[in-house]
Amino acid sequence: MDIDGGRLELIGALTQSIEESPDLLFRILRTSDPAIALNDADYVITTFRVGGIESRIIDERVPLKYGILGQETTGPGGFAMGLRSIPVILDYVALMKEVCPDAWLINFANPSGMLTEAVIRQSGWNRIVGICDGPASMGIAIAALMNVNPNDLYLDYFGLNHLGWIKRIIYKNRDYLPDFLAMIKAAGNIPGFPFDPEMIFSLGMIPNEYLYYYYHADQAVKNIRNAGECRGEQIVKLNLQIWDELKKKYNAIDFSGMQESYQAYLDIRADTYMLKETGKSHDFSTLEPNISGALFNEGYSGVALNLIEGLIGDKPIVQIFNVPNNGAIINMDEFDVVEIPALVMKDQVHPMAVGKIPDHCLGLIKQVKYYEKLTIDAAVKSSYQKARLALSIHPLVGDISKATRILDEYITLHKGYFPVLN
Repeated sequence: MDIDGGRLELIGALTQSIEESPDLLFRILRTSDPAIALNDADYVITTFRVGGIESRIIDERVPLKYGILGQETTGPGGFAMGLRSIPVILDYVALMKEVCPDAWLINFANPSGMLTEAVIRQSGWNRIVGICDGPASMGIAIAALMNVNPNDLYLDYFGLNHLGWIKRIIYKNRDYLPDFLAMIKAAGNIPGFPFDPEMIFSLGMIPNEYLYYYYHADQAVKNIRNAGECRGEQIVKLNLQIWDELKKKYNAIDFSGMQESYQAYLDIRADTYMLKETGKSHDFSTLEPNISGALFNEGYSGVALNLIEGLIGDKPIVQIFNVPNNGAIINMDEFDVVEIPALVMKDQVHPMAVGKIPDHCLGLIKQVKYYEKLTIDAAVKSSYQKARLALSIHPLVGDISKATRILDEYITLHKGYFPVLN
């Protein structure tokens, strides 16, 4: 289901040859009507961007004017995306209550953790899991560097979406994190990790790549400014190009050409991911080709399909998701949505115990969590004051006057896509 029927048709043409395979065990129906798409669904996967990709440019460009990071899910960018997206996902959940009340909602839409919490707290819909492929990709990269099967590793991971750390790497009942940290320090450079090895070693944990924006906030702003182009502007150019190519090849009935163009587009996006912000590409070329392929192919789809397989109940799985804390992290509230390992069994998801975490992590998590709660309240209650307070207490802003100016510009520039704040 897509609200843009033209793009829905193009993507349908892109996957046509796959769908025509005699080995395919399912069929795809397409519609622009959410009531039809959701009717009697067992699993609902949401991914959307309110305001289109052009809105990302606004999200990222506005805070940069004030020396504050412009990024789509972290800081002001995530705040603006959250305010636009929360009312939309709550509307879809209201429809789900009517047409598929027993469905599981698998949310890809960003900011994933915030939207997942909004659904639980505001609609009472508990059959929801927030998805991010970041922790899964970390596990695959670590397994590659250890030369082991990623399915044999257990990552003792904790935090929020795009704000997490690995505190243990369990393999054959032993914690290999100290060995891995020593390897990072000795190697001097690890593919896919935009951190100084000494810094990781001093932390005694492996941070999610998005913590670069907290540990190197000033450098991230400087890198984006020096690049002369934010990620949103780069993606807009790539998207305009790929849609143009797909339309031309679709009109020429060149379906194989469409697939080639689309794959080239995905390769460019992957190669340039976080490049402008960190100054380093996600260069996995030093890894074995099969490992690089696994990293590319797992992604969101792999995480979501693993979750669905677990919920169907053929065999339990353990994977890192955004779920209610429910006592997993000590000193976090029961309904705080956190990103941690969870046990998935037939029609149930159970967070796994994390226990006590370092105070510096807990402090940062709690501050960001309170910002998320205020942002949810602001979106639901249309409150300007709550929105301004939420933005001002975010660790990457921390200034009420800058928060006010950024919020006012967002309201002006996003126009009809932003909730009316009173």
